[in-house]
Amino acid sequence: MADMINNNDLKNPVKVLFDEHDIITSAIETAKEAGKMIAIDEIAYEKLIRDLINFFRLYADQFHHYKEEQILFPEMSKKNELLEDGVIREMFENHDDFRIMIKNIETFLDNKEFTKAQVQLNTYAEALLDHIAVENDEVFQMAESLFDKEELEKIYFRFDDCDREIGEKNKVELVMQLKEMQNKLLQQ
Repeated sequence: MADMINNNDLKNPVKVLFDEHDIITSAIETAKEAGKMIAIDEIAYEKLIRDLINFFRLYADQFHHYKEEQILFPEMSKKNELLEDGVIREMFENHDDFRIMIKNIETFLDNKEFTKAQVQLNTYAEALLDHIAVENDEVFQMAESLFDKEELEKIYFRFDDCDREIGEKNKVELVMQLKEMQNKLLQQ
């Protein structure tokens, strides 16, 4: 999806969000594959899912959704008030639903109900994939049409500031941890 963006413009906030979606989608695929571990090693399954929960909370929510909720969506709403009560409201509601789903998965893990945890994780994964598709195909395209190059660049620098404040090193470490999880899953 990131190819749709002008790759010559390295200061494009939409490209940042597309790239983050690619990483989140990779984590979703890992989450969907994790169910096979339940019958093999419940302890390893539980650790993997807790690690994935941590990834989704920190990378998807703290880094990615935060930029959308605190920067992109408010800026889009300023440009077109109709968006605020439409697709942007839907995106906010989705983000809230995702937080609840993650908490539910964690509760199932706490109760050692691994099959229920995986069912909820699969529901979360499919909902998140649907959400990503809407953002990639609609929301981000709208953003690019709403803002001129200078406005996009300002948003990009706000995204960059956001990552720096939260911890760019942490973001990189989360991606490395995801790769480690994926490697461990392949070894099962």
